[in-house]
Amino acid sequence: MTDSSASSSASYAAAGVDTAAGDRAVELMKAAVGRTHGPEVLGGVGGFAGLFDVSFLKDFDRPLLATSTDGVGTKVAIAQALDKHDTIGQDLVGMVVDDIVVVGARPLFMTDYIACGKVVPERIAAIVAGIATACAETGTALVGGETAEHPGLLGPDDYDVAGAAVGAVEADAVLGADRVRDGDVVLAMASSGLHSNGFSLVRHILAARGIGFTDRSAEFGGVVGETLLEPTRLYTAPLLRVLQDPALTGAVHSLSHVTGGGIAANLARVLPVGSWVEIDRSTWSPTPVFRILSDLAGNTLESSEGTWNLGIGMFAVVAPDAADAVAAAITADGIPTWRAGTVSTAARDLTGFEQGAKGVDGGAVRLVGSYAG
Repeated sequence: MTDSSASSSASYAAAGVDTAAGDRAVELMKAAVGRTHGPEVLGGVGGFAGLFDVSFLKDFDRPLLATSTDGVGTKVAIAQALDKHDTIGQDLVGMVVDDIVVVGARPLFMTDYIACGKVVPERIAAIVAGIATACAETGTALVGGETAEHPGLLGPDDYDVAGAAVGAVEADAVLGADRVRDGDVVLAMASSGLHSNGFSLVRHILAARGIGFTDRSAEFGGVVGETLLEPTRLYTAPLLRVLQDPALTGAVHSLSHVTGGGIAANLARVLPVGSWVEIDRSTWSPTPVFRILSDLAGNTLESSEGTWNLGIGMFAVVAPDAADAVAAAITADGIPTWRAGTVSTAARDLTGFEQGAKGVDGGAVRLVGSYAG
């Protein structure tokens, strides 16, 4: 008589799925995940669903939940080429959790999903450790996740990552275009580099020039791939400190996370219809990696403004009388922040402006002038 359990297990292994490796990966990541758990998290690691106590929402007048989901795109190809997986998790948290704070919400918890061709426990643990470290930095509990082995669909060293997060905000504290007024100041916050957008273009440029991710380059300051893997800057904690500062109550009217679509389109999404902004390029110097890539492609920096962040990772639209204080607070928290433009509702010809994006009928934005050297 055949043991059906053993037969099923053997068949799964023959198909290329190693459940024991998955269990080892969970054991390796437990400590890192556990460090993101406060008393609100129930049940620990390994349950079918993560549990999070939201009793505190009873103290809200009208609690709203905010949710976001994303991945890190083809940046994972560089991590795989270098066999370096400890930074990609921060990229995931940046893409997901920093979208939560844009509406003024405090992130509560996050889950992740990793699809791979073969479970290598140490690799999976490194990815999740990066996610957990970034979750801890943003005050987000990592309450669950899934690692799925897809042999035959993905190569043994291939993987992709995605995640989703949930936050909470009082209804009357939600940030957005409806709060923006004529004369508001647009503050720009520095990015750490490419973040997690436009890597298909990056890979195309390097391939066309015959440059490999593992090559050493004086221009890139070392191994090319290591420069490109600079993790996404996290904005959540500094922004929440500003939003919760009694001296700055109501100062921030809207926020924009500069991700896919580039600079103008993302800012236009958080401005009201009928308003416009000219972002002054002379107020900042794009991060060196953008200049290097543009030179390799034989393009101008201006030609990639709809693809890369070019040194700006987040915008804040703030009341003019509080702009200097907000900029100083965020800069003191380790993120260089500066005035980049002013909102206007005056009538004008908007030819050449980016108007709204991603289905949002927003304001109009264009970049003017030349970049600082």
